[in-house]
Amino acid sequence: LAQPVTPELLVSPSSQDGDLGSECPEDRGNWTGRLDFLLSCIGYCVGLGNVWRFPYRAYTNGGGAFLVPYFIMLAICGIPIFFMELSLGQFSSLGPLAVWKISPLFKGIGMGTILIVSLVAIYYNMIIAYVLFYLFASLTSDLPWQHCGNWWNTDLCLDHHVIKAGNTTFPVNITNTVSPSEEYWSRYVLHIQGSSGIGDPGRIRWNLCLCLLLSWTIVYLCILKGVKSSGKVVYFTATFPYLILVMLLIRGVTLEGAWKGIRFYLTPQFDHLLSSKVWIEAALQIFYSLGVGFGGLLTFASYNTFHQNIYRDTFIVTLGNAITSILAGFAIFSVLGYMSQELGVPVNQVAKAGPGLAFVVYPQAMTMLPLSPFWSFLFFFMLLTLGLDSQFAFMETIVTAVTDEFPYYLRPKKASFSAVICIALFLMGLILTTEGGMYWLVLLDDYSAGFGLMVVVITTCLVVTRVYGMKRFCRDIHMMLGFKPGPYFRACWMVLSPATMMALLVYNIIKYQPSEYGSYRFPAWAEVLGILMGVLSCLMIPMGMVVAVLGEEGTLWERVQQASRPAMDWGPSLEENRTGMYVASLAGSQSPKPLLVHMRKYGGITSYENTAIEVDREIEEEEEEESMM
Repeated sequence: LAQPVTPELLVSPSSQDGDLGSECPEDRGNWTGRLDFLLSCIGYCVGLGNVWRFPYRAYTNGGGAFLVPYFIMLAICGIPIFFMELSLGQFSSLGPLAVWKISPLFKGIGMGTILIVSLVAIYYNMIIAYVLFYLFASLTSDLPWQHCGNWWNTDLCLDHHVIKAGNTTFPVNITNTVSPSEEYWSRYVLHIQGSSGIGDPGRIRWNLCLCLLLSWTIVYLCILKGVKSSGKVVYFTATFPYLILVMLLIRGVTLEGAWKGIRFYLTPQFDHLLSSKVWIEAALQIFYSLGVGFGGLLTFASYNTFHQNIYRDTFIVTLGNAITSILAGFAIFSVLGYMSQELGVPVNQVAKAGPGLAFVVYPQAMTMLPLSPFWSFLFFFMLLTLGLDSQFAFMETIVTAVTDEFPYYLRPKKASFSAVICIALFLMGLILTTEGGMYWLVLLDDYSAGFGLMVVVITTCLVVTRVYGMKRFCRDIHMMLGFKPGPYFRACWMVLSPATMMALLVYNIIKYQPSEYGSYRFPAWAEVLGILMGVLSCLMIPMGMVVAVLGEEGTLWERVQQASRPAMDWGPSLEENRTGMYVASLAGSQSPKPLLVHMRKYGGITSYENTAIEVDREIEEEEEEESMM
């Protein structure tokens, strides 16, 4: 006798055939702890830029008045794009390449993102290697950059103890002198005198090479098991910097002359607000500090559960990042104020940004404190933890993007694939360990994530709102979080954010300045190479379009239309989350009312199923209106 066939509406979850799992790729995995995602995002956003870029940008652009454009740009550009990236990642549970199932025509955006992140990961880990070098150098009773008289020092070297007027019996001219910390950095750590420029890299500095190898080893061990391992490491790397920052802040503000630096940092100069440069600088600081466009946020969100409250997390991370930057400014400038008083020079003569602050000015200030090796070790350990969790994000982005493209082959071998990526990037970064490596690092820093990154973010914003559709995107968020984004988010996504970033892009092109390092000017071929790095990430977009169009059938316009529509399997990755309009694309769901099938399979109606019913009703009403017109 033939077995009776049970209609699908009556099939319970327990009676489903479990053999289908063998045909599916290995599970992507999720965050294992409640705070893993939040701390990973905080660790990713709060990086080296908060310590060495924000304070300098603030004081050069109006002091306390800079906070006005800073928070306005955070509201217009930072928070909305941050929320958009998290929403895309969490809704689809896909990395920066596979997420473009949303509109396969624009998959080149994902390819451009991966290229940018790979270039940044190469030089960012070199900065971590420098930090490790200084960290080990701090494990002494006397800091090696404390005095002149070492083999790497020149006749221009002048010890700060000599500068203090109370200890000198003769007038000292400090205009043509160099501090011991500056010569230690350039002549000992970099050994830059062994290179005549970017075209003459010189020999590999083996101590730097070993530090780079160590930094890549640390990164690999922390991302070995994907988010399961890195999600645990960030409990330390994302929180410990705050403890050290508070210690440095308390030590800084108790120093004599600290008020000089803080006054210099925060005195508002409101006339600066009339300058367009200040607003552009504020937008740039927000743009790079939050790490939008690098794919890290999207990757982290893709490991969330489907209904995680990323709306709340967006505000926690973005505002926390801003407050950290302001706090870091106090910690830095209080010490610079003390240093300027010790040296008898104005604060603006000791204030610097970037590596100059981290590896020259602040180490010099440490030598003036009692227990200087202890404070130096703490400062560099803070920089190490700040840098590492940003590097975790870059690596997780690359690995996730590629494994999501080839889940059957690469997901089971994720640890081996991560090792291959780390080794490849380490080998590419070897040129940065040469005597002329700093020139290459400056070139990568200036061009790898410049206008190319802005083009990627602008295009993403336009594709999601114009091609995929604002209504549809808001429906997806409604289905995921239980509420629709308000008019503030919709206005920013549609107009304000793309317009602001367009202005940034135009400003960057108009105000273009060739790269330089100190007094060294880069040759024309190096400039062309740098520009090509930026252009290549932009070219990925049209290249991706050509590939997508060639894969379709019909006339050119028909192909473009088909390629711009979401793929059949676009939507939530887990079957139980594919409610509403996405149920119809489930395999084996031929029922005219697929939502009912879904509810019967996965239990009663939850608040999210109610949301799905509302969304379905909206779509039906819109279709009726269109048919009547």
